[in-house]
Amino acid sequence: MSLKEIKIRINSVKSTRQITSAMKMVASAKLRRAEDRIAGMLPYQQQLQRIVTNFLATDATFDSPYTAQRPPRRTALVIFTSNSSLCGAYNSNVLRRLRQLLDQREEGVEEWLLYPVGKKAEEALSKWGKAEGASARTPEEPSDNKARHGAWAVAEGSHQRLAEKPQYAEAAQLAGELMQRFASGEIDRVELLYHHFKSKGVQQLVCEPFLPIDLTALRQQSAGAALHRNYIVEPSVDELISALLPKMLSQQIYTVALDANASEHAARTLAMQTATDNANELLQELTKQYNKTRQQAITNELLDLVAGSMK
Repeated sequence: MSLKEIKIRINSVKSTRQITSAMKMVASAKLRRAEDRIAGMLPYQQQLQRIVTNFLATDATFDSPYTAQRPPRRTALVIFTSNSSLCGAYNSNVLRRLRQLLDQREEGVEEWLLYPVGKKAEEALSKWGKAEGASARTPEEPSDNKARHGAWAVAEGSHQRLAEKPQYAEAAQLAGELMQRFASGEIDRVELLYHHFKSKGVQQLVCEPFLPIDLTALRQQSAGAALHRNYIVEPSVDELISALLPKMLSQQIYTVALDANASEHAARTLAMQTATDNANELLQELTKQYNKTRQQAITNELLDLVAGSMK
């Protein structure tokens, strides 16, 4: 490699390093804002959870369509990804886990209804459908994805804004659609697939249930908590809990959206930091190679001059 080629490559790596360093700073700033939003939301979520568990600890009887236990023949899965790339394995981990869920043929599940939150999930599901011939089949012919996975379909609508800048109104709208379909019996179970933000360097991929509500688990959570049972409830505990459960479910979708958003920015910060470090290492190697090549060229010129003067 000539000196000119090495110089061009050094300048190219420097430009790339500037880009990755700037993207790291932007992602870090967005991560701090996401962490602040989570911290501001937690007191409300904890208080709402405490109120519900306080009432459940009294062994109150109530009837809610969101607690109905049915065989999970039709299962909805909400998949949280990002709208943009350059965030390491953040999106690929989610899509790999989704593919595993579709491939493993879970017992009892006959049909999946997929809710992609984020552009990357929408694009992946579109490619999978085209690759497996879902759009090219006639109505009486079984699709390839039905033969391999059992039937799966993508829900109508787009939720890219919920992935980019989570807002409670949009989260409540998505939660309302899921609750309406569950209450009507159109779907039998709902699960959430997302990254849980634990720290800047750790984002844990989880798949947790959303519907039906597990009252046993909620009562177990209240077992070790300090409970206050001196409530005067009007008109009745049944009506109050029936009003609180939809709010709790909407809050859960919003919390997961914030969690996934913070995980995305943390993953991008780490990816850009790694890219910047790699660029620095590559610059050191190229600089050494440039100096070595330049020194060799100067030495060769001196040898030519000495050889010419001795003739």
